[in-house]
Order: sequence, then structure tokens, then C-alpha cells
Amino acid sequence: MKTWAVAANTFREAIRDKVLYNLVFFALLVMGASVVLGNMTLGEGIKIIMDLSLAAMSVFGLLIAIFVGIGLVHKEIQRRTISMLLAKPVSRSQFVIGKYLGLMLVIALNVAVMTAALLLLMAAYTTGVFNWWVLVAVLLILVELMVVTAVAVLFSTFSTPTLSAMFTLGVWVIGRFSSDLAEFASKAEDPATRVSVTAVHYLLPNLEKFDVKNLVVYGMGIEPAYVAGALGYGLLYIVFLIGLATVIFERRDFK
Repeated sequence: MKTWAVAANTFREAIRDKVLYNLVFFALLVMGASVVLGNMTLGEGIKIIMDLSLAAMSVFGLLIAIFVGIGLVHKEIQRRTISMLLAKPVSRSQFVIGKYLGLMLVIALNVAVMTAALLLLMAAYTTGVFNWWVLVAVLLILVELMVVTAVAVLFSTFSTPTLSAMFTLGVWVIGRFSSDLAEFASKAEDPATRVSVTAVHYLLPNLEKFDVKNLVVYGMGIEPAYVAGALGYGLLYIVFLIGLATVIFERRDFK
């Protein structure tokens, strides 16, 4: 109950952030621009709309997680309200989990808004069979954003907002090129380089697992087993990251 109280307060605080509305506006603007680009192609309009819209969800969702999420814990510390919150009593683990859940509610709401916009665009421009696989792509994008948000919350428990943003963005970039990292490690001649790069590959989240955009756009379909595996991988990683964040936060001294 206390965790959800923190989550609700975090949601209310984040939803008032002007940066959030600016990011959502630009995401919808990109989705609108996809219609213009789609009209400039012959028979590929719906593919352009889906491709750019799904990419906008992923990128702008990342920016929301970074610019809104990384400051949530730091603001409480900076305003010296953290001691009052933890003395209510709210345990540190409840505080961290509540902050994470509150931010996820914000991101889920924004993904829902962008999904509704995408479905409306698809309904307006689809003449054949409606591609419902796009909802699977959206689901995996949401899980990816859940993982990235957990990364942002983890860094925010022990670092400054600027460093947290840089670290989170770095993890996202590496995670998006996880297969390239593995290939580089296999071809590295220096053993130390091979071991270190391989360690990074396995320790950091493989965000490529959640990118099924091309499969959906070109109507290739997705195996249910793959979707289940990606969901399981994402949820396990989130539990690990939030668990680590609570351990670190438990050890912090706010005096």
C-alpha cells in the first residue's frame, strides 16, 4: 500500500513536468510526418507510417525515461524531503519500487496515447488486412522502456542526474548493438579485450530482443515463443535492476 502511495505521488509529480508534454508532442509530430513521407511513396505508405511511428515510440519513450526519470530520486534528496518520506515510515525499498512504478505508469500512459494515434493512422491508410501484429511490437517496446527505466532508476540512486542520463543513454546504445558487440568480441585478437567485451555483452541488457519493428512492418509475423522469451528476459532483468537499486539505496547515507 505504501509502495503504491509513493507510485501515485510520483505519477502526479511527473505528469506535471512540461518536458513530458514536449516529448509527447514531438513524438506525435514525427508520427504525423510519417503520413507525409508515406504519401510520397508508391504502395509503401502504411509501412513508412508503422516504421517511423514505432521508432518514435521507442526513442521518445527513452527520452521520457531519461529526462523525467533520472531526477525523481535526486529531487527528493536535493529538496531534503527524503528523510521525511522515509520516516513516515516508508522503507527504502518501498520508496525505490514506488518511484519506479510511478514512472512506469507515466511511460505506459504515453505509449498508450502514441499507440492510439498509430492505430488511427493505420485505420485511415489501411486498405487490406489490418496488421494487428503492431500491438506485439508496441508491447515489446514497452518492455524495453521498462528495462531502460529500471536502468535510469538504478543510476539515480547513487549518481547525479547528468551522469545518470549519460550512463542510461550509454546502456541503451550498447544494448541496441548487442549482437555487433558479440561479433566484435569473437573477432578480437587480444584476450583481455575479448573477455572484457564479452562480459559487457552479457552483463548489459540485450535490447535488440525487443526490436521486432522490421518483422511487423514487412508482415513476417513473430513466433509466440520468441515473444514469451523476450517478455521473460525483460521481466527478470527488471527484477535484477530494481533489486540492485534497492540494495544500493539502502546503503546510502543522507545525513
